[in-house]
Amino acid sequence: MQNQVKTPEAKLEELGITLLHPRKSVGNYVSFVRTGNLIYTSGQGVDQYHGKLGAEINLEEGYLAARQSVINLLCVLKEELGQLSKVKQIVKILGMVNSAPDFIDHPKVMNGASDLLVDVFGEKGKHARSAVGMAQLPNNTAIEIEMIVEVED
Repeated sequence: MQNQVKTPEAKLEELGITLLHPRKSVGNYVSFVRTGNLIYTSGQGVDQYHGKLGAEINLEEGYLAARQSVINLLCVLKEELGQLSKVKQIVKILGMVNSAPDFIDHPKVMNGASDLLVDVFGEKGKHARSAVGMAQLPNNTAIEIEMIVEVED
């Protein structure tokens, strides 16, 4: 029997994740810019998790917040591309973590995003990454992530 390759959408379905419409921009900007074969997304926060990591939000919740932020980013990509199979490579993600002053586990929080991208895209989901702490994020969201993605012509 031949080994069938699953689409990113099929992998999302297996994970129990449904992509909805992208969240609306809250300012004078767009949710992504495409130039050539690259898509640069605006940062996506989350509606479910608010507060500072290491204070109101614990590490497990931070991991889930990062995962949800990537789901929000995938909604943006899906709307632009029609199908996530057009993703050639997740190039880079930048995670901004709303952190208490003594919080140092930003990379562990960002693993929520990275793990999901690899689960959905396999080798194409492996990416460069930065994880930084912020004194505050808009609407007191726990995390905001932006992404650079290479897509097929």
